[in-house]
Parts: sequence; C-alpha cells; structure tokens
Amino acid sequence: MSVHLITPQEAFLKDAPTPETRSLGASAQQETADPKALSKAISSAKPLSTRHFDAIIDVRSEDEFALDHWPGAVNWPVLNNAERVTVGTLYKQVSAFEAQKKGAAMVAANIARHIEAHVMDLPKSWQPLLYCWRGGKRSGSISGVLSQIGFRVHLLEGGYKAFRQAVVEDIPKLIEPLRFEVIAGPTGCGKTRLLNSLKSLGAQVLDLEDLANHRSSVLGFIPGSPQPSQKHFDTLVWQTLRGLDPSRVIFVESESKKVGNLSIPVELIEKMRSSSCSLVELAMPERVALLMEDYAFLVQDPELFIHKLQALVTMRGRAVIDAWCQDTRQGRIEDVVQDLLTLHYDPTYLSSMKRNFTRLDQARRVNLLHRHSPAMQEAARFLIEELSDAESAKHQ
Repeated sequence: MSVHLITPQEAFLKDAPTPETRSLGASAQQETADPKALSKAISSAKPLSTRHFDAIIDVRSEDEFALDHWPGAVNWPVLNNAERVTVGTLYKQVSAFEAQKKGAAMVAANIARHIEAHVMDLPKSWQPLLYCWRGGKRSGSISGVLSQIGFRVHLLEGGYKAFRQAVVEDIPKLIEPLRFEVIAGPTGCGKTRLLNSLKSLGAQVLDLEDLANHRSSVLGFIPGSPQPSQKHFDTLVWQTLRGLDPSRVIFVESESKKVGNLSIPVELIEKMRSSSCSLVELAMPERVALLMEDYAFLVQDPELFIHKLQALVTMRGRAVIDAWCQDTRQGRIEDVVQDLLTLHYDPTYLSSMKRNFTRLDQARRVNLLHRHSPAMQEAARFLIEELSDAESAKHQ
C-alpha cells in the first residue's frame, strides 16, 4: 500500500515530468496531520503535473466545499455537514474517544458509498489527487482504502489550508508579468459587451464581473444567483490568471476595489490602475436602452427596482429617491434610468476614474455608433489592430 504526497506548488506545475514520489507506508500515513512529517516524507519528490490527475477529490463536508475548493474538484465528503456536528458535539460533551469511534463508523460507511458510487468502473491506471482541510485524517482514511485497492493515489500535503496559502502567494507572481488594457467608460456604454466581442475574436480577456457573478454597481446583483465566497473568487481569479499568456495583452474592464461584496486582489487592482486605457463612448439614448435590456429583470419587477433604489438614499437624498420611485410606479422607468446615469453614475464614475486610473488622460477613444453586436465587433477589431500596431511600432 502506498500514498504519494505532493505539495500544492508542485501540483500547480502544468508541464512537469511524471513524478517519482516516495511511497508513504502505513506508519507514516498515521502522521499525515503533521506538516513536518509530510515535508520530510516528500523531500525527494519531483514536481507533478496536474495533467497526471484523473480526478481531484475534496473529501471535506458540503459546506466546506461550497466555501472554496480546487477548481474542477469533485466533492466526496467522508463526513457530511450533519455528521461533523454530531462528532463535534460528542467531542465537546462526552470525550474524544467516543467522538473518534462514532466518526470512524461514519467515515467507513461514507467511504464504502463513494467506492460503490464512483469507483467500481474505474481502471487500475486511474490516479486521483485527494485533500481535506489539512491533509490529515479524512483524506488519509479514504486514500488508504483507494491505495489498498491498487490505485496510485496522491495526497495533497497540508490539504486545503496549504492550497489556499499557495493560491494567495501565487496571485502576485502571476500578475507581475502581465500587460493589461483597461476598457473604461461610463455605466451603460457597453464595456461588458465589448469584452465579450474581444473574447469572441480571440483576444485575452479577464472578466472580473463574470467571475464575481455581479455587474459591479448598486443594482448589479444577478437575481437567483449569489456571489461566490471571497476565497472562491480569489481561487477563480487565480485559475484565470494561470491561463493567460504574458506575451499578449489582456483586456479587463475598469473596476473599483470591489465587485459587489467581493474584493479584487490588491496587486491586481494596482496593476490595472497603472495600465493603459481605452475609453468607450456611446450616446445617452443608446446607454439607456442598453441598461433596459441588461437589467430587464428590474424593468419587469418595478417593486424590486424601487427596493434597490433605497440603497442610494444616503447619497442622493430621500426626496430624489421618492420621486424616482413614483416615476417607476407610473411606468417612466426610462426617465429614471437616464436620471440615474446623469445624476449618480456618471459623476461618480468620472471622479473615481480620474482619481485612480493614472493613464486615463492618454486613453484611446472608442466611439460606438450603437449598442448592438455589429458595433461591438467593429470596436473589438479596432482595438485589437490598434494594440497590435502599437506593439509592432515599439519593436521597430
């Protein structure tokens, strides 16, 4: 029986050779909760590529998995949410010994169910990577059983806790060599649509609003679809950054420090704010029409729109908000949207952009004729060609 230990940093390497990891015997497996023992056990290990994993398995509870997990991981809880509570209560109210007996029975039953449900049809060549919170008892228990069956099993040293630390440390390193072109412009000018057009034409795009599941404004929530946790947002940003080519420019939308309730990594927002900008311009009637399309769920639910407007009372005053609410109830939502743009969003956005994006005054202008796809595609081609020409001139 053997379980092969690997650090998160080694697992992150995408093009490493097949590993020659040391096997971990039964006695050493009992020490997997001890980081020093783990470090010693893998001291002679070579880097392992993620392409060698046929599955990444998170054996923590459902709630732990939902909070954050390795991208692409599947969840095989060896103790589910309710079982963790049961074991924890026994530990506090009775004894550690009684809690361990009860936990062992639950873990054994759950492992059996996972094997029946997921493993029976797998070939012997199947190689999973497993982790729990700290690379200890939970992942050790199921990895031991899988290795007894005959699979080559990899256990993440330090578990999720080490993975999270590695992600946090890796993000600044990934950002440092990247070159961004910031798509700037007032609310409703089509920045997100332009990003999508750029992506469709093969340009590199970092869409932070998509990763954060939010449109980055007071009214920017997406109904029925909550934002990820801060930790998982960080992980999604990290995953996207890993796939970017530093030799090519990356288009990103101008953002504040937060997208909804989520904070953009400090190193990323600082890099964006010092990057070159392209300023998108669109006529006011088209901006209003675009927002009516993109926020159709608010147009179709006036009371929800009115409820969301209350968040602006402290900034715009009760009298203004009450007037907007009355206009909304009387069907004049387009008028309210235009007022929101001219009185709230535009002044706020312009002030923030001038204060934070140091190269805004040098921005190239992108004049959109209308809000529809053909205009976005034409603007995307223009930007790609402009940046390509600028890059060529730089190397002449």
